[in-house]
Amino acid sequence: MAIRIIVKDPDPVLREKAKPVPKITPNIHKLLDDMADTMYDAEGVGLAAPQIGILKRVIIVDVGDDNGLIELINPEIVSKEGEQFGPEGCLSIPGLRGDVNRAMKVTIKGLDRNGNEIEITGSELLARAFQHEVDHLNGVLFTDLAKSVYREEERQRKGEE
Repeated sequence: MAIRIIVKDPDPVLREKAKPVPKITPNIHKLLDDMADTMYDAEGVGLAAPQIGILKRVIIVDVGDDNGLIELINPEIVSKEGEQFGPEGCLSIPGLRGDVNRAMKVTIKGLDRNGNEIEITGSELLARAFQHEVDHLNGVLFTDLAKSVYREEERQRKGEE
């Protein structure tokens, strides 16, 4: 297990489409472990493999709820319901936030680290995180979708006024 370097925008790898994982190998297990170490070290709630320069369809999410760490290989969003609008940030775009419209509830399916198919339904922050990380696998950043983008400290200052 190791902490990897998080790729920052405008690195072109963040704009590429990740490739499906054809077979789960010990290297994929190491990738998942390294991604978790990296995400926790950076105090994030999600990470996609392209964010550490690996163009594979692998994401992890931990929003601090009862689900704990969710690892998904070849994830696909299978349904979306409702709507939420709110702030997002990204470990690959430090210091910026944006107000993004997302589905309120999503169901996502993929493979766990043992190759078993899993399906999880999440709402609010978990739904937002799933959508954000799957977007990374398709070369989409939250700034592409945001209605407004602002520096983190600007929003904090306005809240204090």
